[in-house]
Amino acid sequence: MACKYVFVTGGVVSSLGKGVAAASIGALLESRGLRISMLKFDPYLNVDPGTMSPFQHGEVFVTDDGAETDLDLGHYERFTHARLTRDNNVTAGRIYETILAKERRGDYLGKTVQVIPHVTGEIKAAVRRVSEGVDVAIIEIGGTVGDIESLPFLEAIRQVRQEEGRENVVFVHLTLVPYIAAAGELKTKPTQHSVKDLREIGIQADILLCRTDRFLPREMREKIALFCNVAEEAVVAATDAASIYEVPALLGAQGLDDLLLRYLHLEAPPPAMDGWEALVRRMRNPQGRVAIAVVGKYVEYEDSYKSLKEALLHGALAGNWELDVHWIEAQELEAGAQEVERRLGGVDGILVPGGFGKRGIGGMLLAIEYARTRRVPFFGICLGMQCSVIEFARHVAGLPEANSSEFDPATPDRVIYKLRELRGVEEMGGTMRLGAWPCRLELHSRAYAAYGQPEISERHRHRYEYNRDYEARLVNAGLRITGSSPDGQYVEIVEIEDHPWFLGCQFHPEFQSRPLEPHPLFREFTAAAHAYQQTRARASEPEEIFHRSARRA
Repeated sequence: MACKYVFVTGGVVSSLGKGVAAASIGALLESRGLRISMLKFDPYLNVDPGTMSPFQHGEVFVTDDGAETDLDLGHYERFTHARLTRDNNVTAGRIYETILAKERRGDYLGKTVQVIPHVTGEIKAAVRRVSEGVDVAIIEIGGTVGDIESLPFLEAIRQVRQEEGRENVVFVHLTLVPYIAAAGELKTKPTQHSVKDLREIGIQADILLCRTDRFLPREMREKIALFCNVAEEAVVAATDAASIYEVPALLGAQGLDDLLLRYLHLEAPPPAMDGWEALVRRMRNPQGRVAIAVVGKYVEYEDSYKSLKEALLHGALAGNWELDVHWIEAQELEAGAQEVERRLGGVDGILVPGGFGKRGIGGMLLAIEYARTRRVPFFGICLGMQCSVIEFARHVAGLPEANSSEFDPATPDRVIYKLRELRGVEEMGGTMRLGAWPCRLELHSRAYAAYGQPEISERHRHRYEYNRDYEARLVNAGLRITGSSPDGQYVEIVEIEDHPWFLGCQFHPEFQSRPLEPHPLFREFTAAAHAYQQTRARASEPEEIFHRSARRA
């Protein structure tokens, strides 16, 4: 069977949730037994988001093959079983880079290189690369209709429908139906104008997903259908949800998957959404709460840690607990011990995530020292793992000047230093240890207990590594190496054995966590945090009993 296509566009404003909508469509179609693939087109001119600021772009999601991609690919992988590669995220910069390389080689035989057919041709080639071996390819166009940089992508998908036939292509348009409080009304004009802009480009939306914060009355659906030239049943309310994991069921309840199958002339078995429904029930009926402090460098913009936040939620859901994340800017802890105690004193676990540069490192080291000495469960990821090694070296192994050469090139004890293969490489883009690499685990370790197998594969994104010249000194002081690359070159996991739960990993486990399949390390970390909470509660019981007795007396 030839591949069918679902193109997801957006209008009015950005950040309406096209990524979640596209991922939810993928989840719905997978629940009907169809094989799906997904693709995100980003209209910016960066070749990839790898060198973009987390404050501007959010997290960089890394695939198995080492591609630095848009965070929406994280949604795609969390909602579906698709295993994505660099082919699943294509920017305008990459399109133009490919075209210019061909022009320099003479591939165009002296022809004038133009947006049509050359740019649109490369865009269509990217679409067809992800359509092999699947039933449906879901393609999201970044930006909004009307953006000048999006025009080549919209023209290309218009051409795809011409070439593939109407029965093989569906256009889903996500648009805004705002509630104007002063008037006390929902307004459809933004949607009407957005669809009008799309039609001027030559694209007629088949299905409208209407983002709104409240119920969409039938008369309003009828009005939207009439003015936007779609069937009334194709006006689907994408209302605000308590969690993004409720969205597939929300859209499915309105028959979106049935509509897509009908428009694409596909037959499929009934949906199997039991897992998603059970997940939502657990979220709505938690049996406790676990508080985790995330001490990072970019916490003022939570999308910088999108996958991390979701992975923590998955771990908490595995224990049927509500997640309470305390986002703490690392620099704020540098105010001293009082601030550290005030911000960390009530949490059940402490996590220090990845990042680059020396800003906030002092605060991270104080948070790690607090977790180590107060025996609070600790999880360090990438930079967090490196900082845990520095803190241990300084305060336990007797190396008070230990540091990373990233933060202090002149340090006498470089317990963390630049990857050997990158010495002398100053370019930023793509110059890291990226993608999935194998790791062997030590028996009788927390890592092995979590994974339940001797060898794993995890995704990396780092320029610095553990310096094995200091291995003997650190190990003799009590820092255990429990995960290494099979060739023994790289240290991947460190633990402190004499601690309830203290683990740092060089890789990014958050990239492989799924709501229905929580990552083992996040599952065990949140479980340890909950156990710490219960231990602390039991320890305070005698004192509380004393105070109650005193009050009665």
